[in-house]
Amino acid sequence: MKLEEMFATRADRLKASEIRELLKLLDQPDIISFAGGIPDPALFPAEAFQAAYTRALDAQHQAKALQYSVSEGYLPLREWLADHMASIGVPCDVDNILITSGSQQALDYLGKLMLSPGDTALVNWPTYLGALAAFNAYEPRFDRLDLGVNHDVSDYAERAEAAGGRVKFAYLSADFSNPTGETVDAAGRVRLLDMADTLDCAIIEDGAYQALRYDGQAIKPILAMELDQKGDLEACRTIYCGSFSKTLSPGLRVGWIVAAKPVIAKLVLMKQAADLHSPTINQMAIHGVAEACFYEHVSNLRAAYSARRDAMLAALADHMPEGVEWTRPEGGMFVWITLPKGMDGATLLDRAVREERVAFVPGGAFFADGSGTNTIRLSFSNSDKTAIDEGVARLGAVLRRSLSD
Repeated sequence: MKLEEMFATRADRLKASEIRELLKLLDQPDIISFAGGIPDPALFPAEAFQAAYTRALDAQHQAKALQYSVSEGYLPLREWLADHMASIGVPCDVDNILITSGSQQALDYLGKLMLSPGDTALVNWPTYLGALAAFNAYEPRFDRLDLGVNHDVSDYAERAEAAGGRVKFAYLSADFSNPTGETVDAAGRVRLLDMADTLDCAIIEDGAYQALRYDGQAIKPILAMELDQKGDLEACRTIYCGSFSKTLSPGLRVGWIVAAKPVIAKLVLMKQAADLHSPTINQMAIHGVAEACFYEHVSNLRAAYSARRDAMLAALADHMPEGVEWTRPEGGMFVWITLPKGMDGATLLDRAVREERVAFVPGGAFFADGSGTNTIRLSFSNSDKTAIDEGVARLGAVLRRSLSD
């Protein structure tokens, strides 16, 4: 008997993440890697976490830390998050918040909640490949999210209906998106809200990088803008996904969802069925560190990462051959490179690793239709200025050789 013959049809849609595979290169000390969008471990607030775990395991708190807990999440952490969301324009109750095992779990739950086979998810071209993977298991079709002024919204509904479903949601990271580093301006966010009202669909706002702004004017989250319009979170169609992975620690896997209470109630049932609750001790530790130093720590991250962003932009200007273009992000962890037409990012990666020991992510993985092969993503968050300049110089050398071959 072959067990794979018993797999559900959705199993055929599961693909290995190119980034997960590329992270294996980090174990090779001679590789300069711009691949994974990962925080610098040297910047983790390790002492604060040591203190938080010590407190969680003391005689007063250990029973709670090591025991089963409620699916909604650790109440003091949800209370802290309610205050935090209010500080970015989204006042809410603790009952509007669900703690998840990272924002990746949030995306999986929302795909499961919203998508029937043949339904349409609107996504950017390119978009976060983890979102594509999470949604893809629920057998949707993807359509390109276009916030252009002249876009005819009815086209989305017609294409979705022709495919046998309807538009269920638009997914995007409005601030310093993964992979491009680009930000949706205020006018684009308003257009998205209008579009969602016309299509009667949800908006999934991925706020993973929202706290990492280095320059430019801060823009309200989409949920905050909708709340300004409608005056009541229970009337809002935007679902906000947050994460501590890019600010405090990715290893603890603590994220959150903010949404209207009927949405949270359904997601809680999914949480109960999937894993009962996220690890209580990790939630307690995150709460302790967030309460002790979140805003001070994030300020330090901004200073460190903005300097690395500047170093990468300067290195690109110094070392890239003519015909290569790149984004200039105001925050986040990524710069998006567009190569000359005809070049293939995956082919370039193979050559870059073999010849110059430098790694990045080919761009095609971020496109729902597999297009965009002449693009690549560089992350600057986990490299110092010297490595950034050296790595970009090596990449430029490979590009010049590839163009001349």
